[in-house]
Amino acid sequence: MDLEELVVDLQIRGARLEVPVASIGRRGGAGPTDDKAFLFDGQTVMVPTMAGFATDSPYAVRADGSGFVITRHGEPLTPVAFPDRPRFYALSTADGVPYWQIAVRHGADVLATTVVQTCIRWNSDADRCRFCGIGISLRNKATIPVKTPAQLAEVAEAAVRLDGVRHFVMTMGTINETDKGALYMARCARAVKAAVDLPIEVQFEPPDDLDVLRQVKEAGADSIGLHLESFDQEVRERILPGKARTSVDTYYRAFEKAVDVFGEYQVSSYIIVGLGESSESIIAGCERLVDMGVFPFVVPLRPILGTEMQDVPPPPREVMEGIYRAVAEMLERRGVTHLVSKAGCTRCGACSGLPAFVQGKFNGNGRQLPLVEVRPRT
Repeated sequence: MDLEELVVDLQIRGARLEVPVASIGRRGGAGPTDDKAFLFDGQTVMVPTMAGFATDSPYAVRADGSGFVITRHGEPLTPVAFPDRPRFYALSTADGVPYWQIAVRHGADVLATTVVQTCIRWNSDADRCRFCGIGISLRNKATIPVKTPAQLAEVAEAAVRLDGVRHFVMTMGTINETDKGALYMARCARAVKAAVDLPIEVQFEPPDDLDVLRQVKEAGADSIGLHLESFDQEVRERILPGKARTSVDTYYRAFEKAVDVFGEYQVSSYIIVGLGESSESIIAGCERLVDMGVFPFVVPLRPILGTEMQDVPPPPREVMEGIYRAVAEMLERRGVTHLVSKAGCTRCGACSGLPAFVQGKFNGNGRQLPLVEVRPRT
């Protein structure tokens, strides 16, 4: 099994933790909150370990001498490591808020926060995104509702100084129907940049006035994520009904403006496979994004416990592999990898299998990235 196959399989099947691997702060960090960072020979991959489907996974983490190993059906497959506990997690603000409730280390070297851990749609059955768990972390007291610019600047400085984080992704729930929270995000970016030289990605819905994007850029944001999730408007209306009121065409206008402001491939969009959209539609939509200078950050649906979609199975491996290969070829034709992004989800890449398909050498059998063989203990 090569790295491409393993990453895809792990992200849709998850892995069982059969060792006491420490869980720091909230157990998933940013993005899919039921995931844990796995390190494979320098590459970080976020793998579901808490979701219900992970309990039936053929993959497990076991002790192997002084380290850990991934097994498949009980057979050793490859070594795996886990990031150490960040040192900045031991600190708190002057008023007693633990730093890890303000921002977390995601993957290996990314600082991540949900600036506003609430959304105007969360409490509405008619509007809430069916896969979203933004209110769950808050209910579990794993974070605080609103992070101030000063708090974010304080934590960012410490995370760089103590743990060497290299970039910062700041996302948020939608707080209004006009600027969507972009202006508050600009205040946060400005405060962080005043405290520490750290590349920043911001994420929010497209504001009504697209000129606001330039204000966010001028405040210090280096990259931006405008997350469409699905190109199929019917799927969007069913799965993310409130957000779907911002049409696909409106997103494309926002993408065009964002590329003009931030530059080619400093703009990205999460595309979730497994919501009901066909592979053909996803691939065609990704082609359009790539042509515009937008990086399609393709991920499988990884159902989060406690959400309306917690029991929906992730997409089949062959579906993910087909989409990943198609999108990787689009990017390769343009000489683009995830590392072109200055900050954020695209640059990190850990929540998607796409980096494993874009990197490495291509041949007729795919990109062969052999894993280190693990010899069974005698």
